[in-house]
Amino acid sequence: MTTEPTTPPAPAGAPAAPMPGSVIPVDAPAVDAVPLDRLRASVSARFPRTVADLADLVAIPGIAWDAFDAANLQHSAEAVAALIRDTGIEDVRILRANKEDGTPGGPAVVARRPAAPGKPTILLYAHHDVQPPGDPALWQTEPFTAVERDGRLFGRGAADDKAGIMAHVGALHAVNEVLGDGFGLGVTLFIEGEEEAGSPTFRTFLETHQQELAADVIVVADSSNWKVGVPALTTSLRGLVDGTIEVRVLDHAVHSGMFGGPLLDAPTLLARLIATLHDDDGSVAIAGLVTADHAELDYPEATFRNDAGVLDGVRLAGTGSITSRLWAKPALSIIGMDIPSVALSSNTLLPAARAKFSLRLAPGQDPDAALAAIEAHVAAHAPFGARVTLVPGERGQSFATDTGTAAARAALWALGEAWGVPPVESGMGGSIPFIADLHDVFGAAQILVTGVEDPDSRAHSANESLHLGDFRNAVLAEALLLARLDAQGPAAGTGTASLT
Repeated sequence: MTTEPTTPPAPAGAPAAPMPGSVIPVDAPAVDAVPLDRLRASVSARFPRTVADLADLVAIPGIAWDAFDAANLQHSAEAVAALIRDTGIEDVRILRANKEDGTPGGPAVVARRPAAPGKPTILLYAHHDVQPPGDPALWQTEPFTAVERDGRLFGRGAADDKAGIMAHVGALHAVNEVLGDGFGLGVTLFIEGEEEAGSPTFRTFLETHQQELAADVIVVADSSNWKVGVPALTTSLRGLVDGTIEVRVLDHAVHSGMFGGPLLDAPTLLARLIATLHDDDGSVAIAGLVTADHAELDYPEATFRNDAGVLDGVRLAGTGSITSRLWAKPALSIIGMDIPSVALSSNTLLPAARAKFSLRLAPGQDPDAALAAIEAHVAAHAPFGARVTLVPGERGQSFATDTGTAAARAALWALGEAWGVPPVESGMGGSIPFIADLHDVFGAAQILVTGVEDPDSRAHSANESLHLGDFRNAVLAEALLLARLDAQGPAAGTGTASLT
């Protein structure tokens, strides 16, 4: 790990030491039983070790794609298991489920600390696998060497989602140190090893280990905060449908000079088909998709353009508020194409071309209905009579949180106390399809989606990074949540969601 500054700067406008109970004074749960100051001190004292452990995880290139060395993924799981054992949890195992073809999925770490009599159980989720680094020329530092600069930690997985793992681990160290034997909350950790590869065995894994994973509250630490210095509880996620569209016009390639003119090549016709997917203002033009135009939070266009790195002169697409376009409306992107590269191009009319689309769905949209809508659209808009085939890919449900539950109220309180500013209840333009599986298998559990990222974290991109000031706050917020749920009152049993 290479370091420059060693102390992360405080977020602009955030109080350095907020007074207990000062952030949500009216409807927050009573905090008398939560030792705020002692937990804050414990998290801060251990924070350099937490960051160092995160840097060690970043150094392990655990990627769950078949093209990468599976030994690194196993090494990553073993490193996570060791970190969890260091919190005092003894029941720690590395488990796998099989894919549909019978091959094993990625190694997941499952750890369990049983609840004391009458206490609820919380499941803490994160994933240890990461995205491939991509083009090394785009990185300002080595992807798998954690580098601290200007209050941020750079490296693949520093934010997504090894920081989520360390938020869980750091919080457990704090509550163990401060509460000791008085900490009776049941804790289960589920650190997945194939999330970035689409979680192919997730549902099977849940069903196989349903008894071990059952909980009253589930925390999914794989989302983002509103901005640096302002925490968020993610209250909605868009769903997802993706797939591949193929356009075919010939049974073999032919010379572009001899046959070009009367005949258009497959890439050209594919481009014409793709152009029909959006209307002139950039809104998705597929009939039958759910769309809305409501979002309470304001996201100024100038801020969005800066956060996304939009070039000067590029107009934004769609209508309505920025947050509505991000959270309550569908979004369609072409994320890959199969045509020859410029370097390998030749003067031929290509017989076929393919494109992979990713369609984000508004909350309330049924993925099967969305797939049927896009199938009908491409069939109706086949250019020049070309043969168009759509092969479905992944499907994921949208998600919405009931912020009136006891767990959600406790989480909002914890976020406010940790950051010293009121938390935001925000939607998220992205998708976490496996949350639908969690809801199906553990329907009574209260699901909370938290995160350590911010708009400049650049997850999945080059120069991924983590704001260390917000990371420290995230560790503290989870420690406060654990302590608050421990003091919340009895639960009728694991998986009953009976917190009151």
